Amino acid sequence: MSTVVLLLVVGILDVSFGQHYSSFQWLSHLRGRRQHAGWQAEDNNCPLECDCPMMYPTAMYCNNRNLHHVPYVPSQIKYVYLQRNRIAGIQDGVFDNATNLLWIIMSHNQLNSDKISKNVFSKLKNLKRLHLDGNELSRVPENLPRSLTDLRLGHNKISKITPSSLEGMAQLTTLHLQANVIEETGNEFKGLKSLIMLDMSKNKLKKIPENLPELLQQLYLQSNNIESVPKGLLSLNPKLQFLRLAHNMLTDKGLPSNVFNSSTLAELDLSFNRLEKIPVVSRNLENLYLHANKIKEFTLSSFCDSVDMTNFSRLKVLRLDANEINARDIPAEAAYCLRRVAFIDV
Repeated sequence: MSTVVLLLVVGILDVSFGQHYSSFQWLSHLRGRRQHAGWQAEDNNCPLECDCPMMYPTAMYCNNRNLHHVPYVPSQIKYVYLQRNRIAGIQDGVFDNATNLLWIIMSHNQLNSDKISKNVFSKLKNLKRLHLDGNELSRVPENLPRSLTDLRLGHNKISKITPSSLEGMAQLTTLHLQANVIEETGNEFKGLKSLIMLDMSKNKLKKIPENLPELLQQLYLQSNNIESVPKGLLSLNPKLQFLRLAHNMLTDKGLPSNVFNSSTLAELDLSFNRLEKIPVVSRNLENLYLHANKIKEFTLSSFCDSVDMTNFSRLKVLRLDANEINARDIPAEAAYCLRRVAFIDV
């Protein structure tokens, strides 16, 4: 009975507090309760709009708070979570007190390129991860730290990557530029010597970017306007393992002979194009997606140049559905050549 009375008293106190004090005092009161409960570090100067849990003393959680500005960032903070707010701009100096920042997550805000100060990120010499996807950016922010390893700029309104945008970013391994309005590229990726993954899907590219980094392993270009693949694409990018070109405008004429016959390639997605033939692929390829094309013939030589007990393809997944062939077009010898494929979808 005494416990019930105590809870009621606490509830009344909370309500009366909320009625007689301003919103900021109310937040302060809540913060004091969290500190008492072990949520906040004892000597923490965490902003009222955010949470800085004692169990993660270098993290500041400000996500989903309906914020319109970047709050004060204490010096001990290394990880800032500001996603899903209404922040439109970032002013110079906002991160100057926290130069040891490693992560800044600002996905799904209302960031506008004209409202981001030129040098707002320049002092963050240790920054590794910057997520600015799902905003309203029209260009890549200037003076980004060269320490970045993960940069996410997808789902914005970026139309062009200038030569200086990514200059000196030799440590960058992951670059997301999907769902923008980029029509062409130049040599801007050449200096990204550590880049492993590049996502430029859902843009307006008419051709595959040139001068890609030699260490690139994953290239995602689906949902563009690409009509052809340059000869030597895989020989110039010998580490490439995953290539996705679905939902483009590829035709047989736009595919040079043996362009996909590379021993390193593990997955190739050419679905939803205009191909009439199965291109020649390496025996080491594991996943091949050719559905929703105009393929009229099943050519076993595309997978095996000869068929015997030792010469066979490593394919595990083969999709040929939504073409102009059916199961009767697959020769019996396919059971030897494609022995690792559990099921051919036609």
